[in-house]
Amino acid sequence: MRVLVVEDARSLADVVAEGLRDQGMAVDLAYDGLEAVAKLDLNAYDVVVLDRDLPGIHGDTLCRLITERDDRVMVLMLTAASSPGDRVTGLTLGADDYLAKPFHFPELVLRIRSLVRRQPVVHARTLRTAGLELDPRRRTATRDGRHLDLSVKEFAVLEALLRASPAFLSAEDLLEQVWDEHANPFTNTVTVTVGRLRRKLGDPAVITTTPGVGYRITDPL
Repeated sequence: MRVLVVEDARSLADVVAEGLRDQGMAVDLAYDGLEAVAKLDLNAYDVVVLDRDLPGIHGDTLCRLITERDDRVMVLMLTAASSPGDRVTGLTLGADDYLAKPFHFPELVLRIRSLVRRQPVVHARTLRTAGLELDPRRRTATRDGRHLDLSVKEFAVLEALLRASPAFLSAEDLLEQVWDEHANPFTNTVTVTVGRLRRKLGDPAVITTTPGVGYRITDPL
């Protein structure tokens, strides 16, 4: 799950981003509307957590721009404008949900996850290949009927590889899809995570590595 937090109060933005990362989400930050537009053009997000009173491009204008895009992303307005009239205005602009500041962080997490579940079913279809079965909606994965006890990142790596199959994903691709823009491109975190995932999947191996190219799912049969 990839989230863009658009908030000009940097201390709040940083706290929200860190908290969401602790929940296993990949989080990018934009501190103004112009930066948000640039990141939306570069990356695919599941949810945008959007403040209304933004410099550069106002949050209301940004919300309308998002709703007009072909690659529609879910929008959660997170703002100090908390009157019933403000909420109606925000939802009228196309926001999918509206949460007033101050807020309870667990509620923010629940609302983000709820928005992801409301995305088109095509994004949540069960993925099957090479004896693997992964259900993004239920967050379950099996191999040949055996339940796989995966960490958040292991699950996300397996999902990314299954969605890309039979194509390769490079380490950089996985960093972008599973982690976020703050991930160190020189870290070995992808190698370590894939290694743990391979051990949990068991033999025969279904994740193959081609040096200089990347990783992919292959059917050992």
